[in-house]
Formats: sequence, structure tokens, C-alpha cells
Amino acid sequence: MANRQDPAGQDTRGVRPRTPPHIGTLILLSGLSALGMNIFLPSLPGMTAYFQTDYRLMQLSVALYLGVNAVIQLLIGPIADNMGRRPVILWGLALFLIATLGCLFAPSVETFLLFRMCQAVAVVGMVLGRAAVRDVYPADKAASMIGYVTMGMAIVPMMGPIAGGFLDQIFGWKANFWLLILLGALTLGLTYVDFGETGRKSGKTLVAQFREYPELLRSPRFWGYTLAAAFSSGCFFAYLGGAPFVGTEVYGLDAGLLGIYFGAPALGYLVGNFFSGRYSARAGINRMVLWGCLTCTSGVAVSLVVLAAGAGSVETFFGFMTFVGLGNGMVLPNATAGALSVRPHLAATASGLSGATMLGGGAGLSALAGALLTPASGAWPLLAIMLTVSVLSIGAILLVIARERQLGL
Repeated sequence: MANRQDPAGQDTRGVRPRTPPHIGTLILLSGLSALGMNIFLPSLPGMTAYFQTDYRLMQLSVALYLGVNAVIQLLIGPIADNMGRRPVILWGLALFLIATLGCLFAPSVETFLLFRMCQAVAVVGMVLGRAAVRDVYPADKAASMIGYVTMGMAIVPMMGPIAGGFLDQIFGWKANFWLLILLGALTLGLTYVDFGETGRKSGKTLVAQFREYPELLRSPRFWGYTLAAAFSSGCFFAYLGGAPFVGTEVYGLDAGLLGIYFGAPALGYLVGNFFSGRYSARAGINRMVLWGCLTCTSGVAVSLVVLAAGAGSVETFFGFMTFVGLGNGMVLPNATAGALSVRPHLAATASGLSGATMLGGGAGLSALAGALLTPASGAWPLLAIMLTVSVLSIGAILLVIARERQLGL
């Protein structure tokens, strides 16, 4: 009997027929985690007053979410390689719904932050959705597919703060979490009926799965792609941690206007993802990552120059953030596809480790930005952090390019 093969050419005999999810399901799975991260950001000042706490403590709801995201991603790859993509996603979405209810009815800021950390389990959809794409497509095609998925996903975080700001003004901050429950339930139902298993169970124990991490850790190319994504996205995560403060305390925006301005990077991200979907297979993932890193760095650098010249304003600050989004839209799909392709048989593990590095760094940068900003400092500390990490992203992808030339790839 002839071997059955998937689009990547791998033998799939004895495997449950692969029924990859539709692109809409992948967008919802990825978008739910992003929406959970940022929909309530325009409400932070109001939530600070509601819980009668300090803004910097309330702002930890971003950093803690990212930090737990990182830990979950370290665990979720080996678990999914062992158990399969589908059951892990379904359990993760169910736990997300429970955690969101906990946020809604939290009696104190400490309880809220506890359930907020539990909400981070939604990241299983993003991690395993990407792994599912890599399960059935080769590297360059996977980059294009991930680009199209994240292009659609970009609409979610772009509209999230806008919707969150208006929901806050009309119904209060809790309306944002009720919306997350509604979308979470919809995503769970759609995943149940549409997401067939795409991966082959490794048959190894979890301990054996974790023992395969060194195979990735010893790869310079894996680290180059991972750090390029981590530093580039770190620029955006620093923005997440600092921009609400800059918008409200430096430029005096209310929740509704902050939500509109806050979505500027997502607009650029949408365009960058379109470029990734359209040109990654043609230009190659390394070139796309380099172009994206340069774009992100240029946007922040020009914003700093404008601020130094005394021409800084709310329009220039948020306007130049579109270049951060544009750069990330080119970097992340391609760097992710590169990291997952270094060791294709460890796709979910690589997705988890790469994502954990990215979000762990993002959590630290988000907290750092929130800690350094004061009304007197203006946007200077935030822009300085963003420029530093975006320059480092250029160095990381140049490492990959040099390594591939050395290997003759």
C-alpha cells in the first residue's frame, strides 16, 4: 500500500485523518489570547479607582498575564506533542472561561490579579494554532499561512482597545470581560466542531518530551529566530505597558480616545501581516524578518528624534507606533516559521519555547516601562526601551543569516 503523506511530505500512516481547521477558527484561537491581553487597557485608570489601588499595581495585570503566558508556553508544547493539539486546546479554552468569570467577580485587586494570571491559558490557541499550520505545510508556505492568520488576527487587537474604551464608557470595565466570555464560548464551540487533530502523538512521556529541549537549545538558528521575534515583539510589549500611562497622564486622553489611538500599531501589524502572506514564499523568511526589524527600529528612532526636536504630540507618538506594528507584522510570522522549521519534529515544543521567550521578555519590558514612566518623564523612557530592543532584533536576524551562510544553506 502506498504511503499516505501530508503536504509537508511526512508519512501519516496510522494517524487519525488530518482535518486542519479553517482560517477563521485559527484567527479566533489566536485572537482570543491577544484580545484578552489588551481589550481592558483603556479601563486601567477606572479599574484602579474601582479596586482602590495604585495604578502601578493595576498595570501588573499586563505583565503578569504575559509572564504566565510564557510559563504556559514552555509546558504546552511538550504536552501537545504528547497528547495531540485538539484536546489541549479544548481544555485550555474551558479554563479560560472559568478564569474570566473569576476576574468579573473578584472582590479585591489581589483576587483579580490571580484570576488574570489564570486567563493566560488562552495562549494555547495561539501556540497550537501555529503548530497546526506547521504540521501540514513546509516552512515558506507556513510563513505565508501564519501571515494570513495573523493578518486577520490583527483586526482583533486593533479593534479590542477601541471597543474596550467605548464599552467602559457606556457600561463600565466589567463589560470587557463579559465580551471575553461570549467570544471564548464561541471559540470553544467552533474549535470543537472544526479543529481536527493535525499532529502525530509522539508516544513519549512528558519527561522524555522535556528532554528534547536541549536539541533546540543547542541550535544557533533557533535562538536567532527566537530572539529576533522576542526583541521585536518586546518593543510592542513595552508599548503595551507604557502607552496607557502616556496617553492618560501625559496627553490627557479619556478611555474612549485612548482606545482609538492605542490601536495604531495594530493597523500597521495588519499591513505587515499582509506583506508576510503575500511575499514570504517569494522573498524568503530571513529577508522578511530583516526588513521588519529595520522598519520597527526606524519608526521608534524617528519618534525619538521628533520628541527631541520639541515637536512631540499625541499624534506623533501614536502615529509612529504604526511602524512598530508594521515591522512586527513582517517579523513575527516569518521568525516563528523559521523557529518551528529548525527541528520540524519538535514543532509544538519549538512554538512553546519560542513563544515563552518572547512573552517572558515582554512581561519584563512591560513592567519596566510601567515602572519608569512618570508625568514628568513624558514618553522618553518608553521610547528609549523600545529603541534598544528593536536594535537588538536586527542583530539577532543577522546572526541567523550569517549562520546559514556558514552552513551553506
